[in-house]
Amino acid sequence: QQKLGASHAAALDINAACSGFLYGLQIGQSLIQAGASDTVLLIGAEALTRILDFQDRNTCVLFGDGAGAAVLRPCEPGTGVLSVKLGADGEQGDMLTVPAGGSARPASHETVSARDHFIRMRGNELFKYAVRAMEQISRDALAEAGRSAEELVALIPHQANQRIIDATAERLGIPKDKVMMNIERYGNTAAASVPILLDEVVRDGRIKDMDLIEMVAFGGGVTWGAAVVEWNPKAAFPMAGREARSSIAAVKTGAPA
Repeated sequence: QQKLGASHAAALDINAACSGFLYGLQIGQSLIQAGASDTVLLIGAEALTRILDFQDRNTCVLFGDGAGAAVLRPCEPGTGVLSVKLGADGEQGDMLTVPAGGSARPASHETVSARDHFIRMRGNELFKYAVRAMEQISRDALAEAGRSAEELVALIPHQANQRIIDATAERLGIPKDKVMMNIERYGNTAAASVPILLDEVVRDGRIKDMDLIEMVAFGGGVTWGAAVVEWNPKAAFPMAGREARSSIAAVKTGAPA
């Protein structure tokens, strides 16, 4: 906010791990629909290499740093953000976590010696849970929007890993040429992965005005979410009120370090 000079804008942080961008999308859309805001800048940014244990090959080769952003503005009903669905299950939180450093286990000589300030992941369990959750939340978001998977021009999944993306798309019946990916370049950039990928596919013309797309993510907490969007970068601005829908347009991405 300070560097943008947006001194009249409210600002807040959202912590939902890899699902954070979609959680933010729900909040931003709700602010616009309620008439509380007419422009929302939504940013997903991560510096995961700061909390990676480079002695743990199960995690250190998977994650990266990055940032992406989108601007939300009002548009006519029936376009823009058609639905957002979110989920969480705190009972499974230890599948992907940083064991120490918070209020429950503050930093101490013992936690540092045990390397408990780094990401820990139970990969096999996480894979099964993530695929089921991403499939179901994707179906739920499509149903709420009144659309089908066959209508999608592009699926923009969180770039967790290739196997999770492939399994989710297969369960949804979405062909590989509609599944967008950049994991081979950046790895898993958590909350930044969806907006980075969204920006790339818009810039290279794989998404055009009024195309139907779906974004889906799963992350620590555990959390997950999906959003169905009819791509409308030409928002009917300004327009606010409960009948408005959010238009979403990618604006800039930061390449992972």
